[in-house]
Amino acid sequence: MRMFRLVVTCLLLSLGVTAWAEEPAGEIRWEDLSPAQQEVLSRLEKRWDQIPHERRRALAHGAARWAAMSPEERAQARERIERWRSLDPERRREIRRRLRDFRSLPPEEQARIQEQYERFQAMPPEKRRELKEKFRQLPPEERKRLRERLLSEEPLNEQP
Repeated sequence: MRMFRLVVTCLLLSLGVTAWAEEPAGEIRWEDLSPAQQEVLSRLEKRWDQIPHERRRALAHGAARWAAMSPEERAQARERIERWRSLDPERRREIRRRLRDFRSLPPEEQARIQEQYERFQAMPPEKRRELKEKFRQLPPEERKRLRERLLSEEPLNEQP
């Protein structure tokens, strides 16, 4: 049970990092939390008043999201948390940097990149492996040009 709560807390922290900006301003007291939120956050009850207001909002939002998840969604979330934990600190920094870069893009650009990602994910696993291997075998300059092409406005299938 302790491990479960630790995993849930980590998930809530990761889910809630940006969630607090969506919540209305104001104090969130322990008593304001729903019973489901209190259960998820129970290990924080004694020090709830010492947690900064923004973090409380993020935790409350994340706890509500967690409580609304199906068992399958929770299992998937736990797996993602474990994958994140297994990454070395440098890889985590790189992922955070890339996420910041992505979020700084205009919405249209974000949508285009998301569409390309979804198209790639929809490919059969063997095709994805094949493309990844081809990419890895390219010389660094070719990889750079391909990245630039993928990030350009031009559709992939119209390239020579």
